[in-house]
Amino acid sequence: MGELIERVDEQDRVLEVVERAEAVRRRWMHRIATTICRDPTGRILVLRRAEGHVRFPGHYDVLVGGAVGVGESYEDAAARELVEELGAGVPVRFLFTFLCQEGISPVWFGVHEALIAEPLAADPSEIAWYAWLTELELRKVVDRGPFVPGGREALRRYLGRSAPATAR
Repeated sequence: MGELIERVDEQDRVLEVVERAEAVRRRWMHRIATTICRDPTGRILVLRRAEGHVRFPGHYDVLVGGAVGVGESYEDAAARELVEELGAGVPVRFLFTFLCQEGISPVWFGVHEALIAEPLAADPSEIAWYAWLTELELRKVVDRGPFVPGGREALRRYLGRSAPATAR
């Protein structure tokens, strides 16, 4: 049996438990927990997905994340994904959700923010490269080259919001 997730409706209400591969194949809505990471100076983490990644190999992104498991909250999934992909055990702050229609299937993105001051230990099966960019630098490159569509949309929504998190 593959990875189990919750299929959801247009209001992000759970309909049933299904395998993620089936949800993607049938374009069923499900949940993805994502995090935009900032460093103490306010720069944003940009990454390039590994070439062997199942979804959007070699594409750039600003989101770290993955599927929300059965019975898991967006916040718990976002924190879990940060540990799995970056080795960063830091708190996440929930920001917003939106229904992303671009990409592999319609998915609800739960977007979070995290402040990361520690060195990263990126999982090479997920992340081939990363760097910290200022908002200005990021705005100049987000529309160049291959960029994950949902990440681009989440970034635009994020940058249109109020001030970012600061060091606690």
